[in-house]
Amino acid sequence: MRNFLQVMVDAIALGSLLALVALAIGLVFGVMRLINFAQGDYITLGAYALVVPAASLTPTLLLGALPVPLMVVGVLLVVVMMALATERMAFRPLRDSDPATLLISSFAVSYFLQHLIMLVHTGRPKSIGIGQALTTPIEVLGLRVPGIQMVTMGVTAALLIALVLFLKRTPMGIQMRAAAENFQMARLLGVPANRVIAMAFVISGVLGGTVSLLLIVQTGTLDIRMGLMPVIFAFFATVIGGMGSLVGAALGGFLVGVASVLLQSYLPDGLRPFRDAFVFGLVIVILLVRPKGLIVTGAARERV
Repeated sequence: MRNFLQVMVDAIALGSLLALVALAIGLVFGVMRLINFAQGDYITLGAYALVVPAASLTPTLLLGALPVPLMVVGVLLVVVMMALATERMAFRPLRDSDPATLLISSFAVSYFLQHLIMLVHTGRPKSIGIGQALTTPIEVLGLRVPGIQMVTMGVTAALLIALVLFLKRTPMGIQMRAAAENFQMARLLGVPANRVIAMAFVISGVLGGTVSLLLIVQTGTLDIRMGLMPVIFAFFATVIGGMGSLVGAALGGFLVGVASVLLQSYLPDGLRPFRDAFVFGLVIVILLVRPKGLIVTGAARERV
């Protein structure tokens, strides 16, 4: 029983991380119908902002040398500015294009950011020690839980609450919800399209920067593709949760994270290397039963 509870803590921690990425993807899709695969590169950029550009495998800290509050703010600002820059230069001119064009644009932005990071920092993985004290296990009800997992779950809960309050209690949040339901009608009613979409990218940047910091503490490694797999898993989480539904995106992230950890823990040793195949197989099964995801929004029903 204790072993199962330990596995569930690991599963919820991973699910929390994926839920943050899925929320970023789902939020931008909700207001712009854009699946932004560059979200993974926002995560990577935030992590690399911690160090000085150098070819060394143990780089000198840049933002990572600042006090924790300033470091967090610095990383978030870097990622938010990059998210806004890509929205303004790459996505806004194509806003009225078909979804396939926007999707290709997101791949182009992702490819550009990867190679920009590679140009500045080289493509070799680097070791970095940030927040090492958080990797120490803490005894909680007989379970040994790494501090970073507790931080991940706490930060995710706080951001979810903050996002819900923002969307329901602030004028901008209400405008974003209206745009997600029916963007054209919202524009006709006076909702400022540019401001709403820019705010969606700001929030996606904040979520991306948060994931950057959590990932770097967990892994201690910088890699130009470190954001790739979280975004792929989060994309599937968004699909099974229901495209356009933020609740569905968060739920899907938790489900994919829990399924991934449970399969890694309980599959026979010979099948564990194929864990991801089983996860994606479960995604296919869910979509066969619920083709439009677990939570279908009103906007999705209208498009049927």
